[in-house]
Amino acid sequence: MSFILVPLSILILALPLYFLSKWGLNKLYLGKEENRKYIAMVPTLFLSSILYVAVVYLWFFSISYYPNNDFNQQIWDENTTERYKISQDIIDSKMLIGKTKEEVIDLLGQDFYSYNVNHIAYNLGFVPGLFSMDPDVLDVYIEKGIVVKVSQHQT
Repeated sequence: MSFILVPLSILILALPLYFLSKWGLNKLYLGKEENRKYIAMVPTLFLSSILYVAVVYLWFFSISYYPNNDFNQQIWDENTTERYKISQDIIDSKMLIGKTKEEVIDLLGQDFYSYNVNHIAYNLGFVPGLFSMDPDVLDVYIEKGIVVKVSQHQT
């Protein structure tokens, strides 16, 4: 079915572009009048393909966009399925670096996964995206009782 949708979509984009190209050629007096309909096909094919790719790219971008918000402990505690919206601020601001494990737990809560003594992770929820099938987690790495690294990854 999708093998029909791509050419059909390009054709739908090509029709107005053809008439626009033909109109532009008439306005600029390019080519002979009887050949302008054939000359208009060249920019139409080129522009409709580019426009199709641009529309697909914008669609991919729009479904994988989500806002990045500043860290707010109340939002973190109340909205556990959308923690990914504030996780980038936690990472970028390095607010956890230098804190102890207990300070991190006081700030982010008790609902963490412990991989080992030096690595805990908080569930962030499902980050919007085309191929996003697994939830993301916020990894907190601890060395000698102090947080040294914070990162995010898809499970």
